[in-house]
Amino acid sequence: MDKDKTAERRSYLCEVRATDNADRESESIITGRPIVYGTRTDLGWFDEIIDAGALDNTDLTDVRFLVNHDLSKIPLARSRNNNINSTMQLQRNENGLDITARIDIKNNADAAALDSAVKRGDISGMSFMFFVDGEAWEDLESEHPTRHVTAISRVVEVSAVTFPAYPTTEIYARSNEALESARQTLESAREQRAKETSAAADTAAAQALELAKAKFDYIKAGGKTK
Repeated sequence: MDKDKTAERRSYLCEVRATDNADRESESIITGRPIVYGTRTDLGWFDEIIDAGALDNTDLTDVRFLVNHDLSKIPLARSRNNNINSTMQLQRNENGLDITARIDIKNNADAAALDSAVKRGDISGMSFMFFVDGEAWEDLESEHPTRHVTAISRVVEVSAVTFPAYPTTEIYARSNEALESARQTLESAREQRAKETSAAADTAAAQALELAKAKFDYIKAGGKTK
């Protein structure tokens, strides 16, 4: 389903909390909202808004919890079919997607470091990796259009992030990968619009030609036309 699509990443400044788990002393509970509906984010090449309902049919069967999208590290938690035995629970709601992750601060140094950073306020953002299944563009021919993500097909992972995305291009200038991904997304949308416009023009020309031919045949056969 996602073979021909590129995974995208988005980050948000949001409230991320870490609290001790009363049931297990070795664990801390991280809560936050990695996906936010209705928030306009400047990606440098265009603004983007994830529309309400974009997660309605999203595949959330296997989602990892990481720090700064570091795929080389062991996940700090994981949601498998969002069942009660998973170390991370996901909740769709009218605001987006909320997470509750149980991380092992006793046996995992990275988990302990994250717990400390969140409690100190050093980490205040969340992010996610996803595949787009539906989109709509506004002012695509302008220098800075707006992209509405109307449907997300799959979420691969969510992360606590050091640099959340503020509504400016400055934060994305720190990441060439994110900026290049945004540029390619915009170019792809414009190419698709050009193809659709060209196809519509070809169809209109063909229909006009057929109509002219029909009129010619009618007149040739002795009929009259207005």
